[in-house]
Amino acid sequence: MKLPASLMFTAAIAALSISAFANTPAAEKAKPDLAKGEASYSTVCAACHGTDGNSAIPANPKLAQQHPQYLLKQLQEFKSGKRNNAVMLGFATALSDDDMRNISYWLASKPGKPGFAKDKDLVALGERIYRGGIADRQIPACAGCHSPNGAGIPSQYPRLSGQHADYSAAQLTAFRDGIRKNNLAMTQIAAKLNDREIRAVSDYIAGLR
Repeated sequence: MKLPASLMFTAAIAALSISAFANTPAAEKAKPDLAKGEASYSTVCAACHGTDGNSAIPANPKLAQQHPQYLLKQLQEFKSGKRNNAVMLGFATALSDDDMRNISYWLASKPGKPGFAKDKDLVALGERIYRGGIADRQIPACAGCHSPNGAGIPSQYPRLSGQHADYSAAQLTAFRDGIRKNNLAMTQIAAKLNDREIRAVSDYIAGLR
């Protein structure tokens, strides 16, 4: 039986993303020290991301309850320059692999605070894209990788549930415009989204729980 094109594309995207996580450095496998993670986070990260990882600033992502493998990968890629962000480069450069691992696992242990969708004119469009994609443009459903409630899949796909819409929209736009280059699958997907669709799906994500 031949699969629909949209499902074939989703499977290809999944394979790309799993491969990226499979290549996560061995440093992730060492046992984390949550007490040291909390201390490092409080010193380096809390001012922008909140004392418990739930940022109150829409431009800064919520990190609480995020999968630790994803957080560790992002910190390593900020440090290496693979993910380009001048502010995060400065912070990540000062962190050792142990620091990054400890911070990532401490954040994963903190409960994420729910958010909510704000734009009633776009929420229906956002839900359609998130849950069903746009088949005629080979845009897969976000839920296929990030799960219907935005919880993601540990070691494979990041948690999106409750994330600030401003931050999600900024990242999708950065992927689309070639500014953020550390995930080929997301670059390919975001390249097909227009500004309105990005705003819609980002607002819908903010309300997932």
